[in-house]
Amino acid sequence: MPIVGVWLPAFRLAVARLTQSAVDLATPLILADRIERGRVVDCTLTAAELGVRAGMTLVQAQAVATEARTVFDDPAADARVWSHVLDALDAASPIVEDDGLGRAFLDMHGIAGGPRKWITTVRAALAALHDEHGAMEFPARIGVGPNRFVARAATTRRNERVCDASDDPAAFVAPLPLALLDIDERVRERLRLLGVTTLGELAALPHGPFVRRFGTQGAVWHARARGIDDEPLRPRARALRVDRTLYGEGEASSEEQVLFALRTLVGWVVDDLGAAGKRAGRLVLTLDCDDGESHELTVRVAQPTAVASTLFELLRARLEGVTLGAAVAGLRLAAEELAGGGVALSLFSASDPDPDAIGVVLARLDAALGTGKAMRARILDGPRIERRFAFEPFTLERIVTARPEPVEGPALPSAATLQLRLVPARPIDVRVLDGAPRFVGSPPQQAVEVAGPWRVEESWWATVTGEGAALARDEYDVCLEDGSLLRIAHERDAWTVRGVYD
Repeated sequence: MPIVGVWLPAFRLAVARLTQSAVDLATPLILADRIERGRVVDCTLTAAELGVRAGMTLVQAQAVATEARTVFDDPAADARVWSHVLDALDAASPIVEDDGLGRAFLDMHGIAGGPRKWITTVRAALAALHDEHGAMEFPARIGVGPNRFVARAATTRRNERVCDASDDPAAFVAPLPLALLDIDERVRERLRLLGVTTLGELAALPHGPFVRRFGTQGAVWHARARGIDDEPLRPRARALRVDRTLYGEGEASSEEQVLFALRTLVGWVVDDLGAAGKRAGRLVLTLDCDDGESHELTVRVAQPTAVASTLFELLRARLEGVTLGAAVAGLRLAAEELAGGGVALSLFSASDPDPDAIGVVLARLDAALGTGKAMRARILDGPRIERRFAFEPFTLERIVTARPEPVEGPALPSAATLQLRLVPARPIDVRVLDGAPRFVGSPPQQAVEVAGPWRVEESWWATVTGEGAALARDEYDVCLEDGSLLRIAHERDAWTVRGVYD
């Protein structure tokens, strides 16, 4: 399918020129991310000629280009302007992929015209961009290709390049450097030692040996070097948001006044959600205080809903313990992560968890611990006990929609199983007799029961490839004289405690 690639070189510098009148792109200019311990995110061509490179520390850049002027990036302005650019590109194609600041791809399948007309349409869309500062002018490179990679390659070549159906994609990308691929610098250096510096030279290498040497990622590199890219475009997500604001002539100095105003605001938002046929998956409440300060609170919704009473209870729970330095002069409430209006219902739902109750508990945990601190553990497979779990944000969908399959087998045991509680690894004294730990701790206690060893061995190939150190560990469960039950491990002539059974 035909793809149009759009590249806006030095996009962050162009945004700085829009928002900061003193920026002159014709002079040596360094764009840094911050003042303290800042790094260079972009620079003008004149600064690059002096030795400035993206990724340098700000101190290094100012040392090599003493006459260069330093300005600072505004990520919020970058995101806002880039959103305007993507919206403008919608006029050329309904399918636009956001590939990061300054780069986008458009699917032109079914769009009338040919490559030249598509390029003209895209340039007209970019030329029509305006904001509160006036016209937004960007130096754009536009290319057309049969897939995303070839279209991206077309944007790196000067002038408007087109690789149409009559062209060979492999020949089109052959003269381009390896930097066009996402290859680690160390791998590129190894390829340079073999005399491979361009995509054409990489494509000429035998496919089988190259893939065996570099693995599945190497297969992707080899395919790209031959102009092959079967990955479809990922259309950018449309972030729907319902936003309402409430400002009065007075101010709210008590909790009751704030809650009264908040209940009214929730009602407005719920009306908007109903009109759009949506449910809110997250709430963002902003409190504008009389002293000019703004406080933003995020509330997770366990299961998306548009019920006013539920949303209000979630917000009230989140406000518990919040202390403000001044009276509240205004409220703003936004509903985000909107879902479809329908709710899946189960036939027998008496044993289902109450999503409203869980949502209130999560809101209170966020108020007490901080947003996003309440997590739940997920069991993983793996040989190492310290890697057999992961923490993830708590959501209700998995509980509501997933039900355990009935398992036929013996009845559940009457006694509870001991639970292994992992602890940070700490050294422990162990005396071994007859190949097993017999005395543990200091002062030593006799191990009255010993289970194991369980061998944990990973990266056995490390000694062959020279990458990393091999792991070989033996784990034991030991029951000591005082009744404690420990998981201990022997690794590289050292013993450590790994867990305690509760």
